[in-house]
Amino acid sequence: MTFFERLGDRIDAVDSVVSVGLDPDPDRLPAHLRDDDLPRWAFNRRIIDATHEHAAAFKPNAAFYEDPDGWRALRETIAYAHGKDVPVLLDAKRADIGNTARQYAKLLDEDAEGPTADAITANPYMGRDSLEPFLSKADRGVFVLCRTSNPGGADLQDLELASGETVYERVAALADLWNERDNVGLVVGATTTDELEAIRERVPDIPFLVPGVGAQGGDAEAAVEYGLSAGVGLVNSSRGIIFAGEDAGEDFDRAAGQAAKRLKERLNRYR
Repeated sequence: MTFFERLGDRIDAVDSVVSVGLDPDPDRLPAHLRDDDLPRWAFNRRIIDATHEHAAAFKPNAAFYEDPDGWRALRETIAYAHGKDVPVLLDAKRADIGNTARQYAKLLDEDAEGPTADAITANPYMGRDSLEPFLSKADRGVFVLCRTSNPGGADLQDLELASGETVYERVAALADLWNERDNVGLVVGATTTDELEAIRERVPDIPFLVPGVGAQGGDAEAAVEYGLSAGVGLVNSSRGIIFAGEDAGEDFDRAAGQAAKRLKERLNRYR
């Protein structure tokens, strides 16, 4: 099965398109967990237990794990999520050429010593050859950055090319060409509703990962209307879920579970 077939089964099983971002900022972890051997893993385990029944996927951001203890925490996190039958999308935004790209792609290898995810985010700036090691893995998903939710995304992504299309429109068109193995998705932010609609018109068959609905205040209705293809896609919230109980002390996970459920129900109103 392809990643998107497995994701579709998960979406149907839990009636949810919610992606829970696992970004355990050490400065925001509950005080009682900070003395743990692996505080990020201890935090993630509680979050996964509280939210997995509402989660179509978990999305750890590699930036929060890039140190020795962090990689250990990420490995445990991915294994634990898989034990709950939840796919894991590693938000790493990787891409490079030659042997460097092949090394990055080991993040998706089942026999790798480090954490192995079901899908990854990738940066298309260096072109197809920089993504080929990811694209070649037919059973793994590759979400290509297209129109991101941050304000500065417009600096490059909105530039108009000689063809009359914008950079993000060209990226969407290229991703459609690269989708030979039905394993390509696009990252399109919920804070750019017009662009969401425009990209969906260009690529009707590619699932989107839509960030920005939580703490960034993106449009939930648009995220569902344009983010899903044949019912498959993901709408991500990170801080809005995992730190919903930031002031709740040892009960932080209960608030996270409630936040994930609320987002699921909110999104399902538009499905």
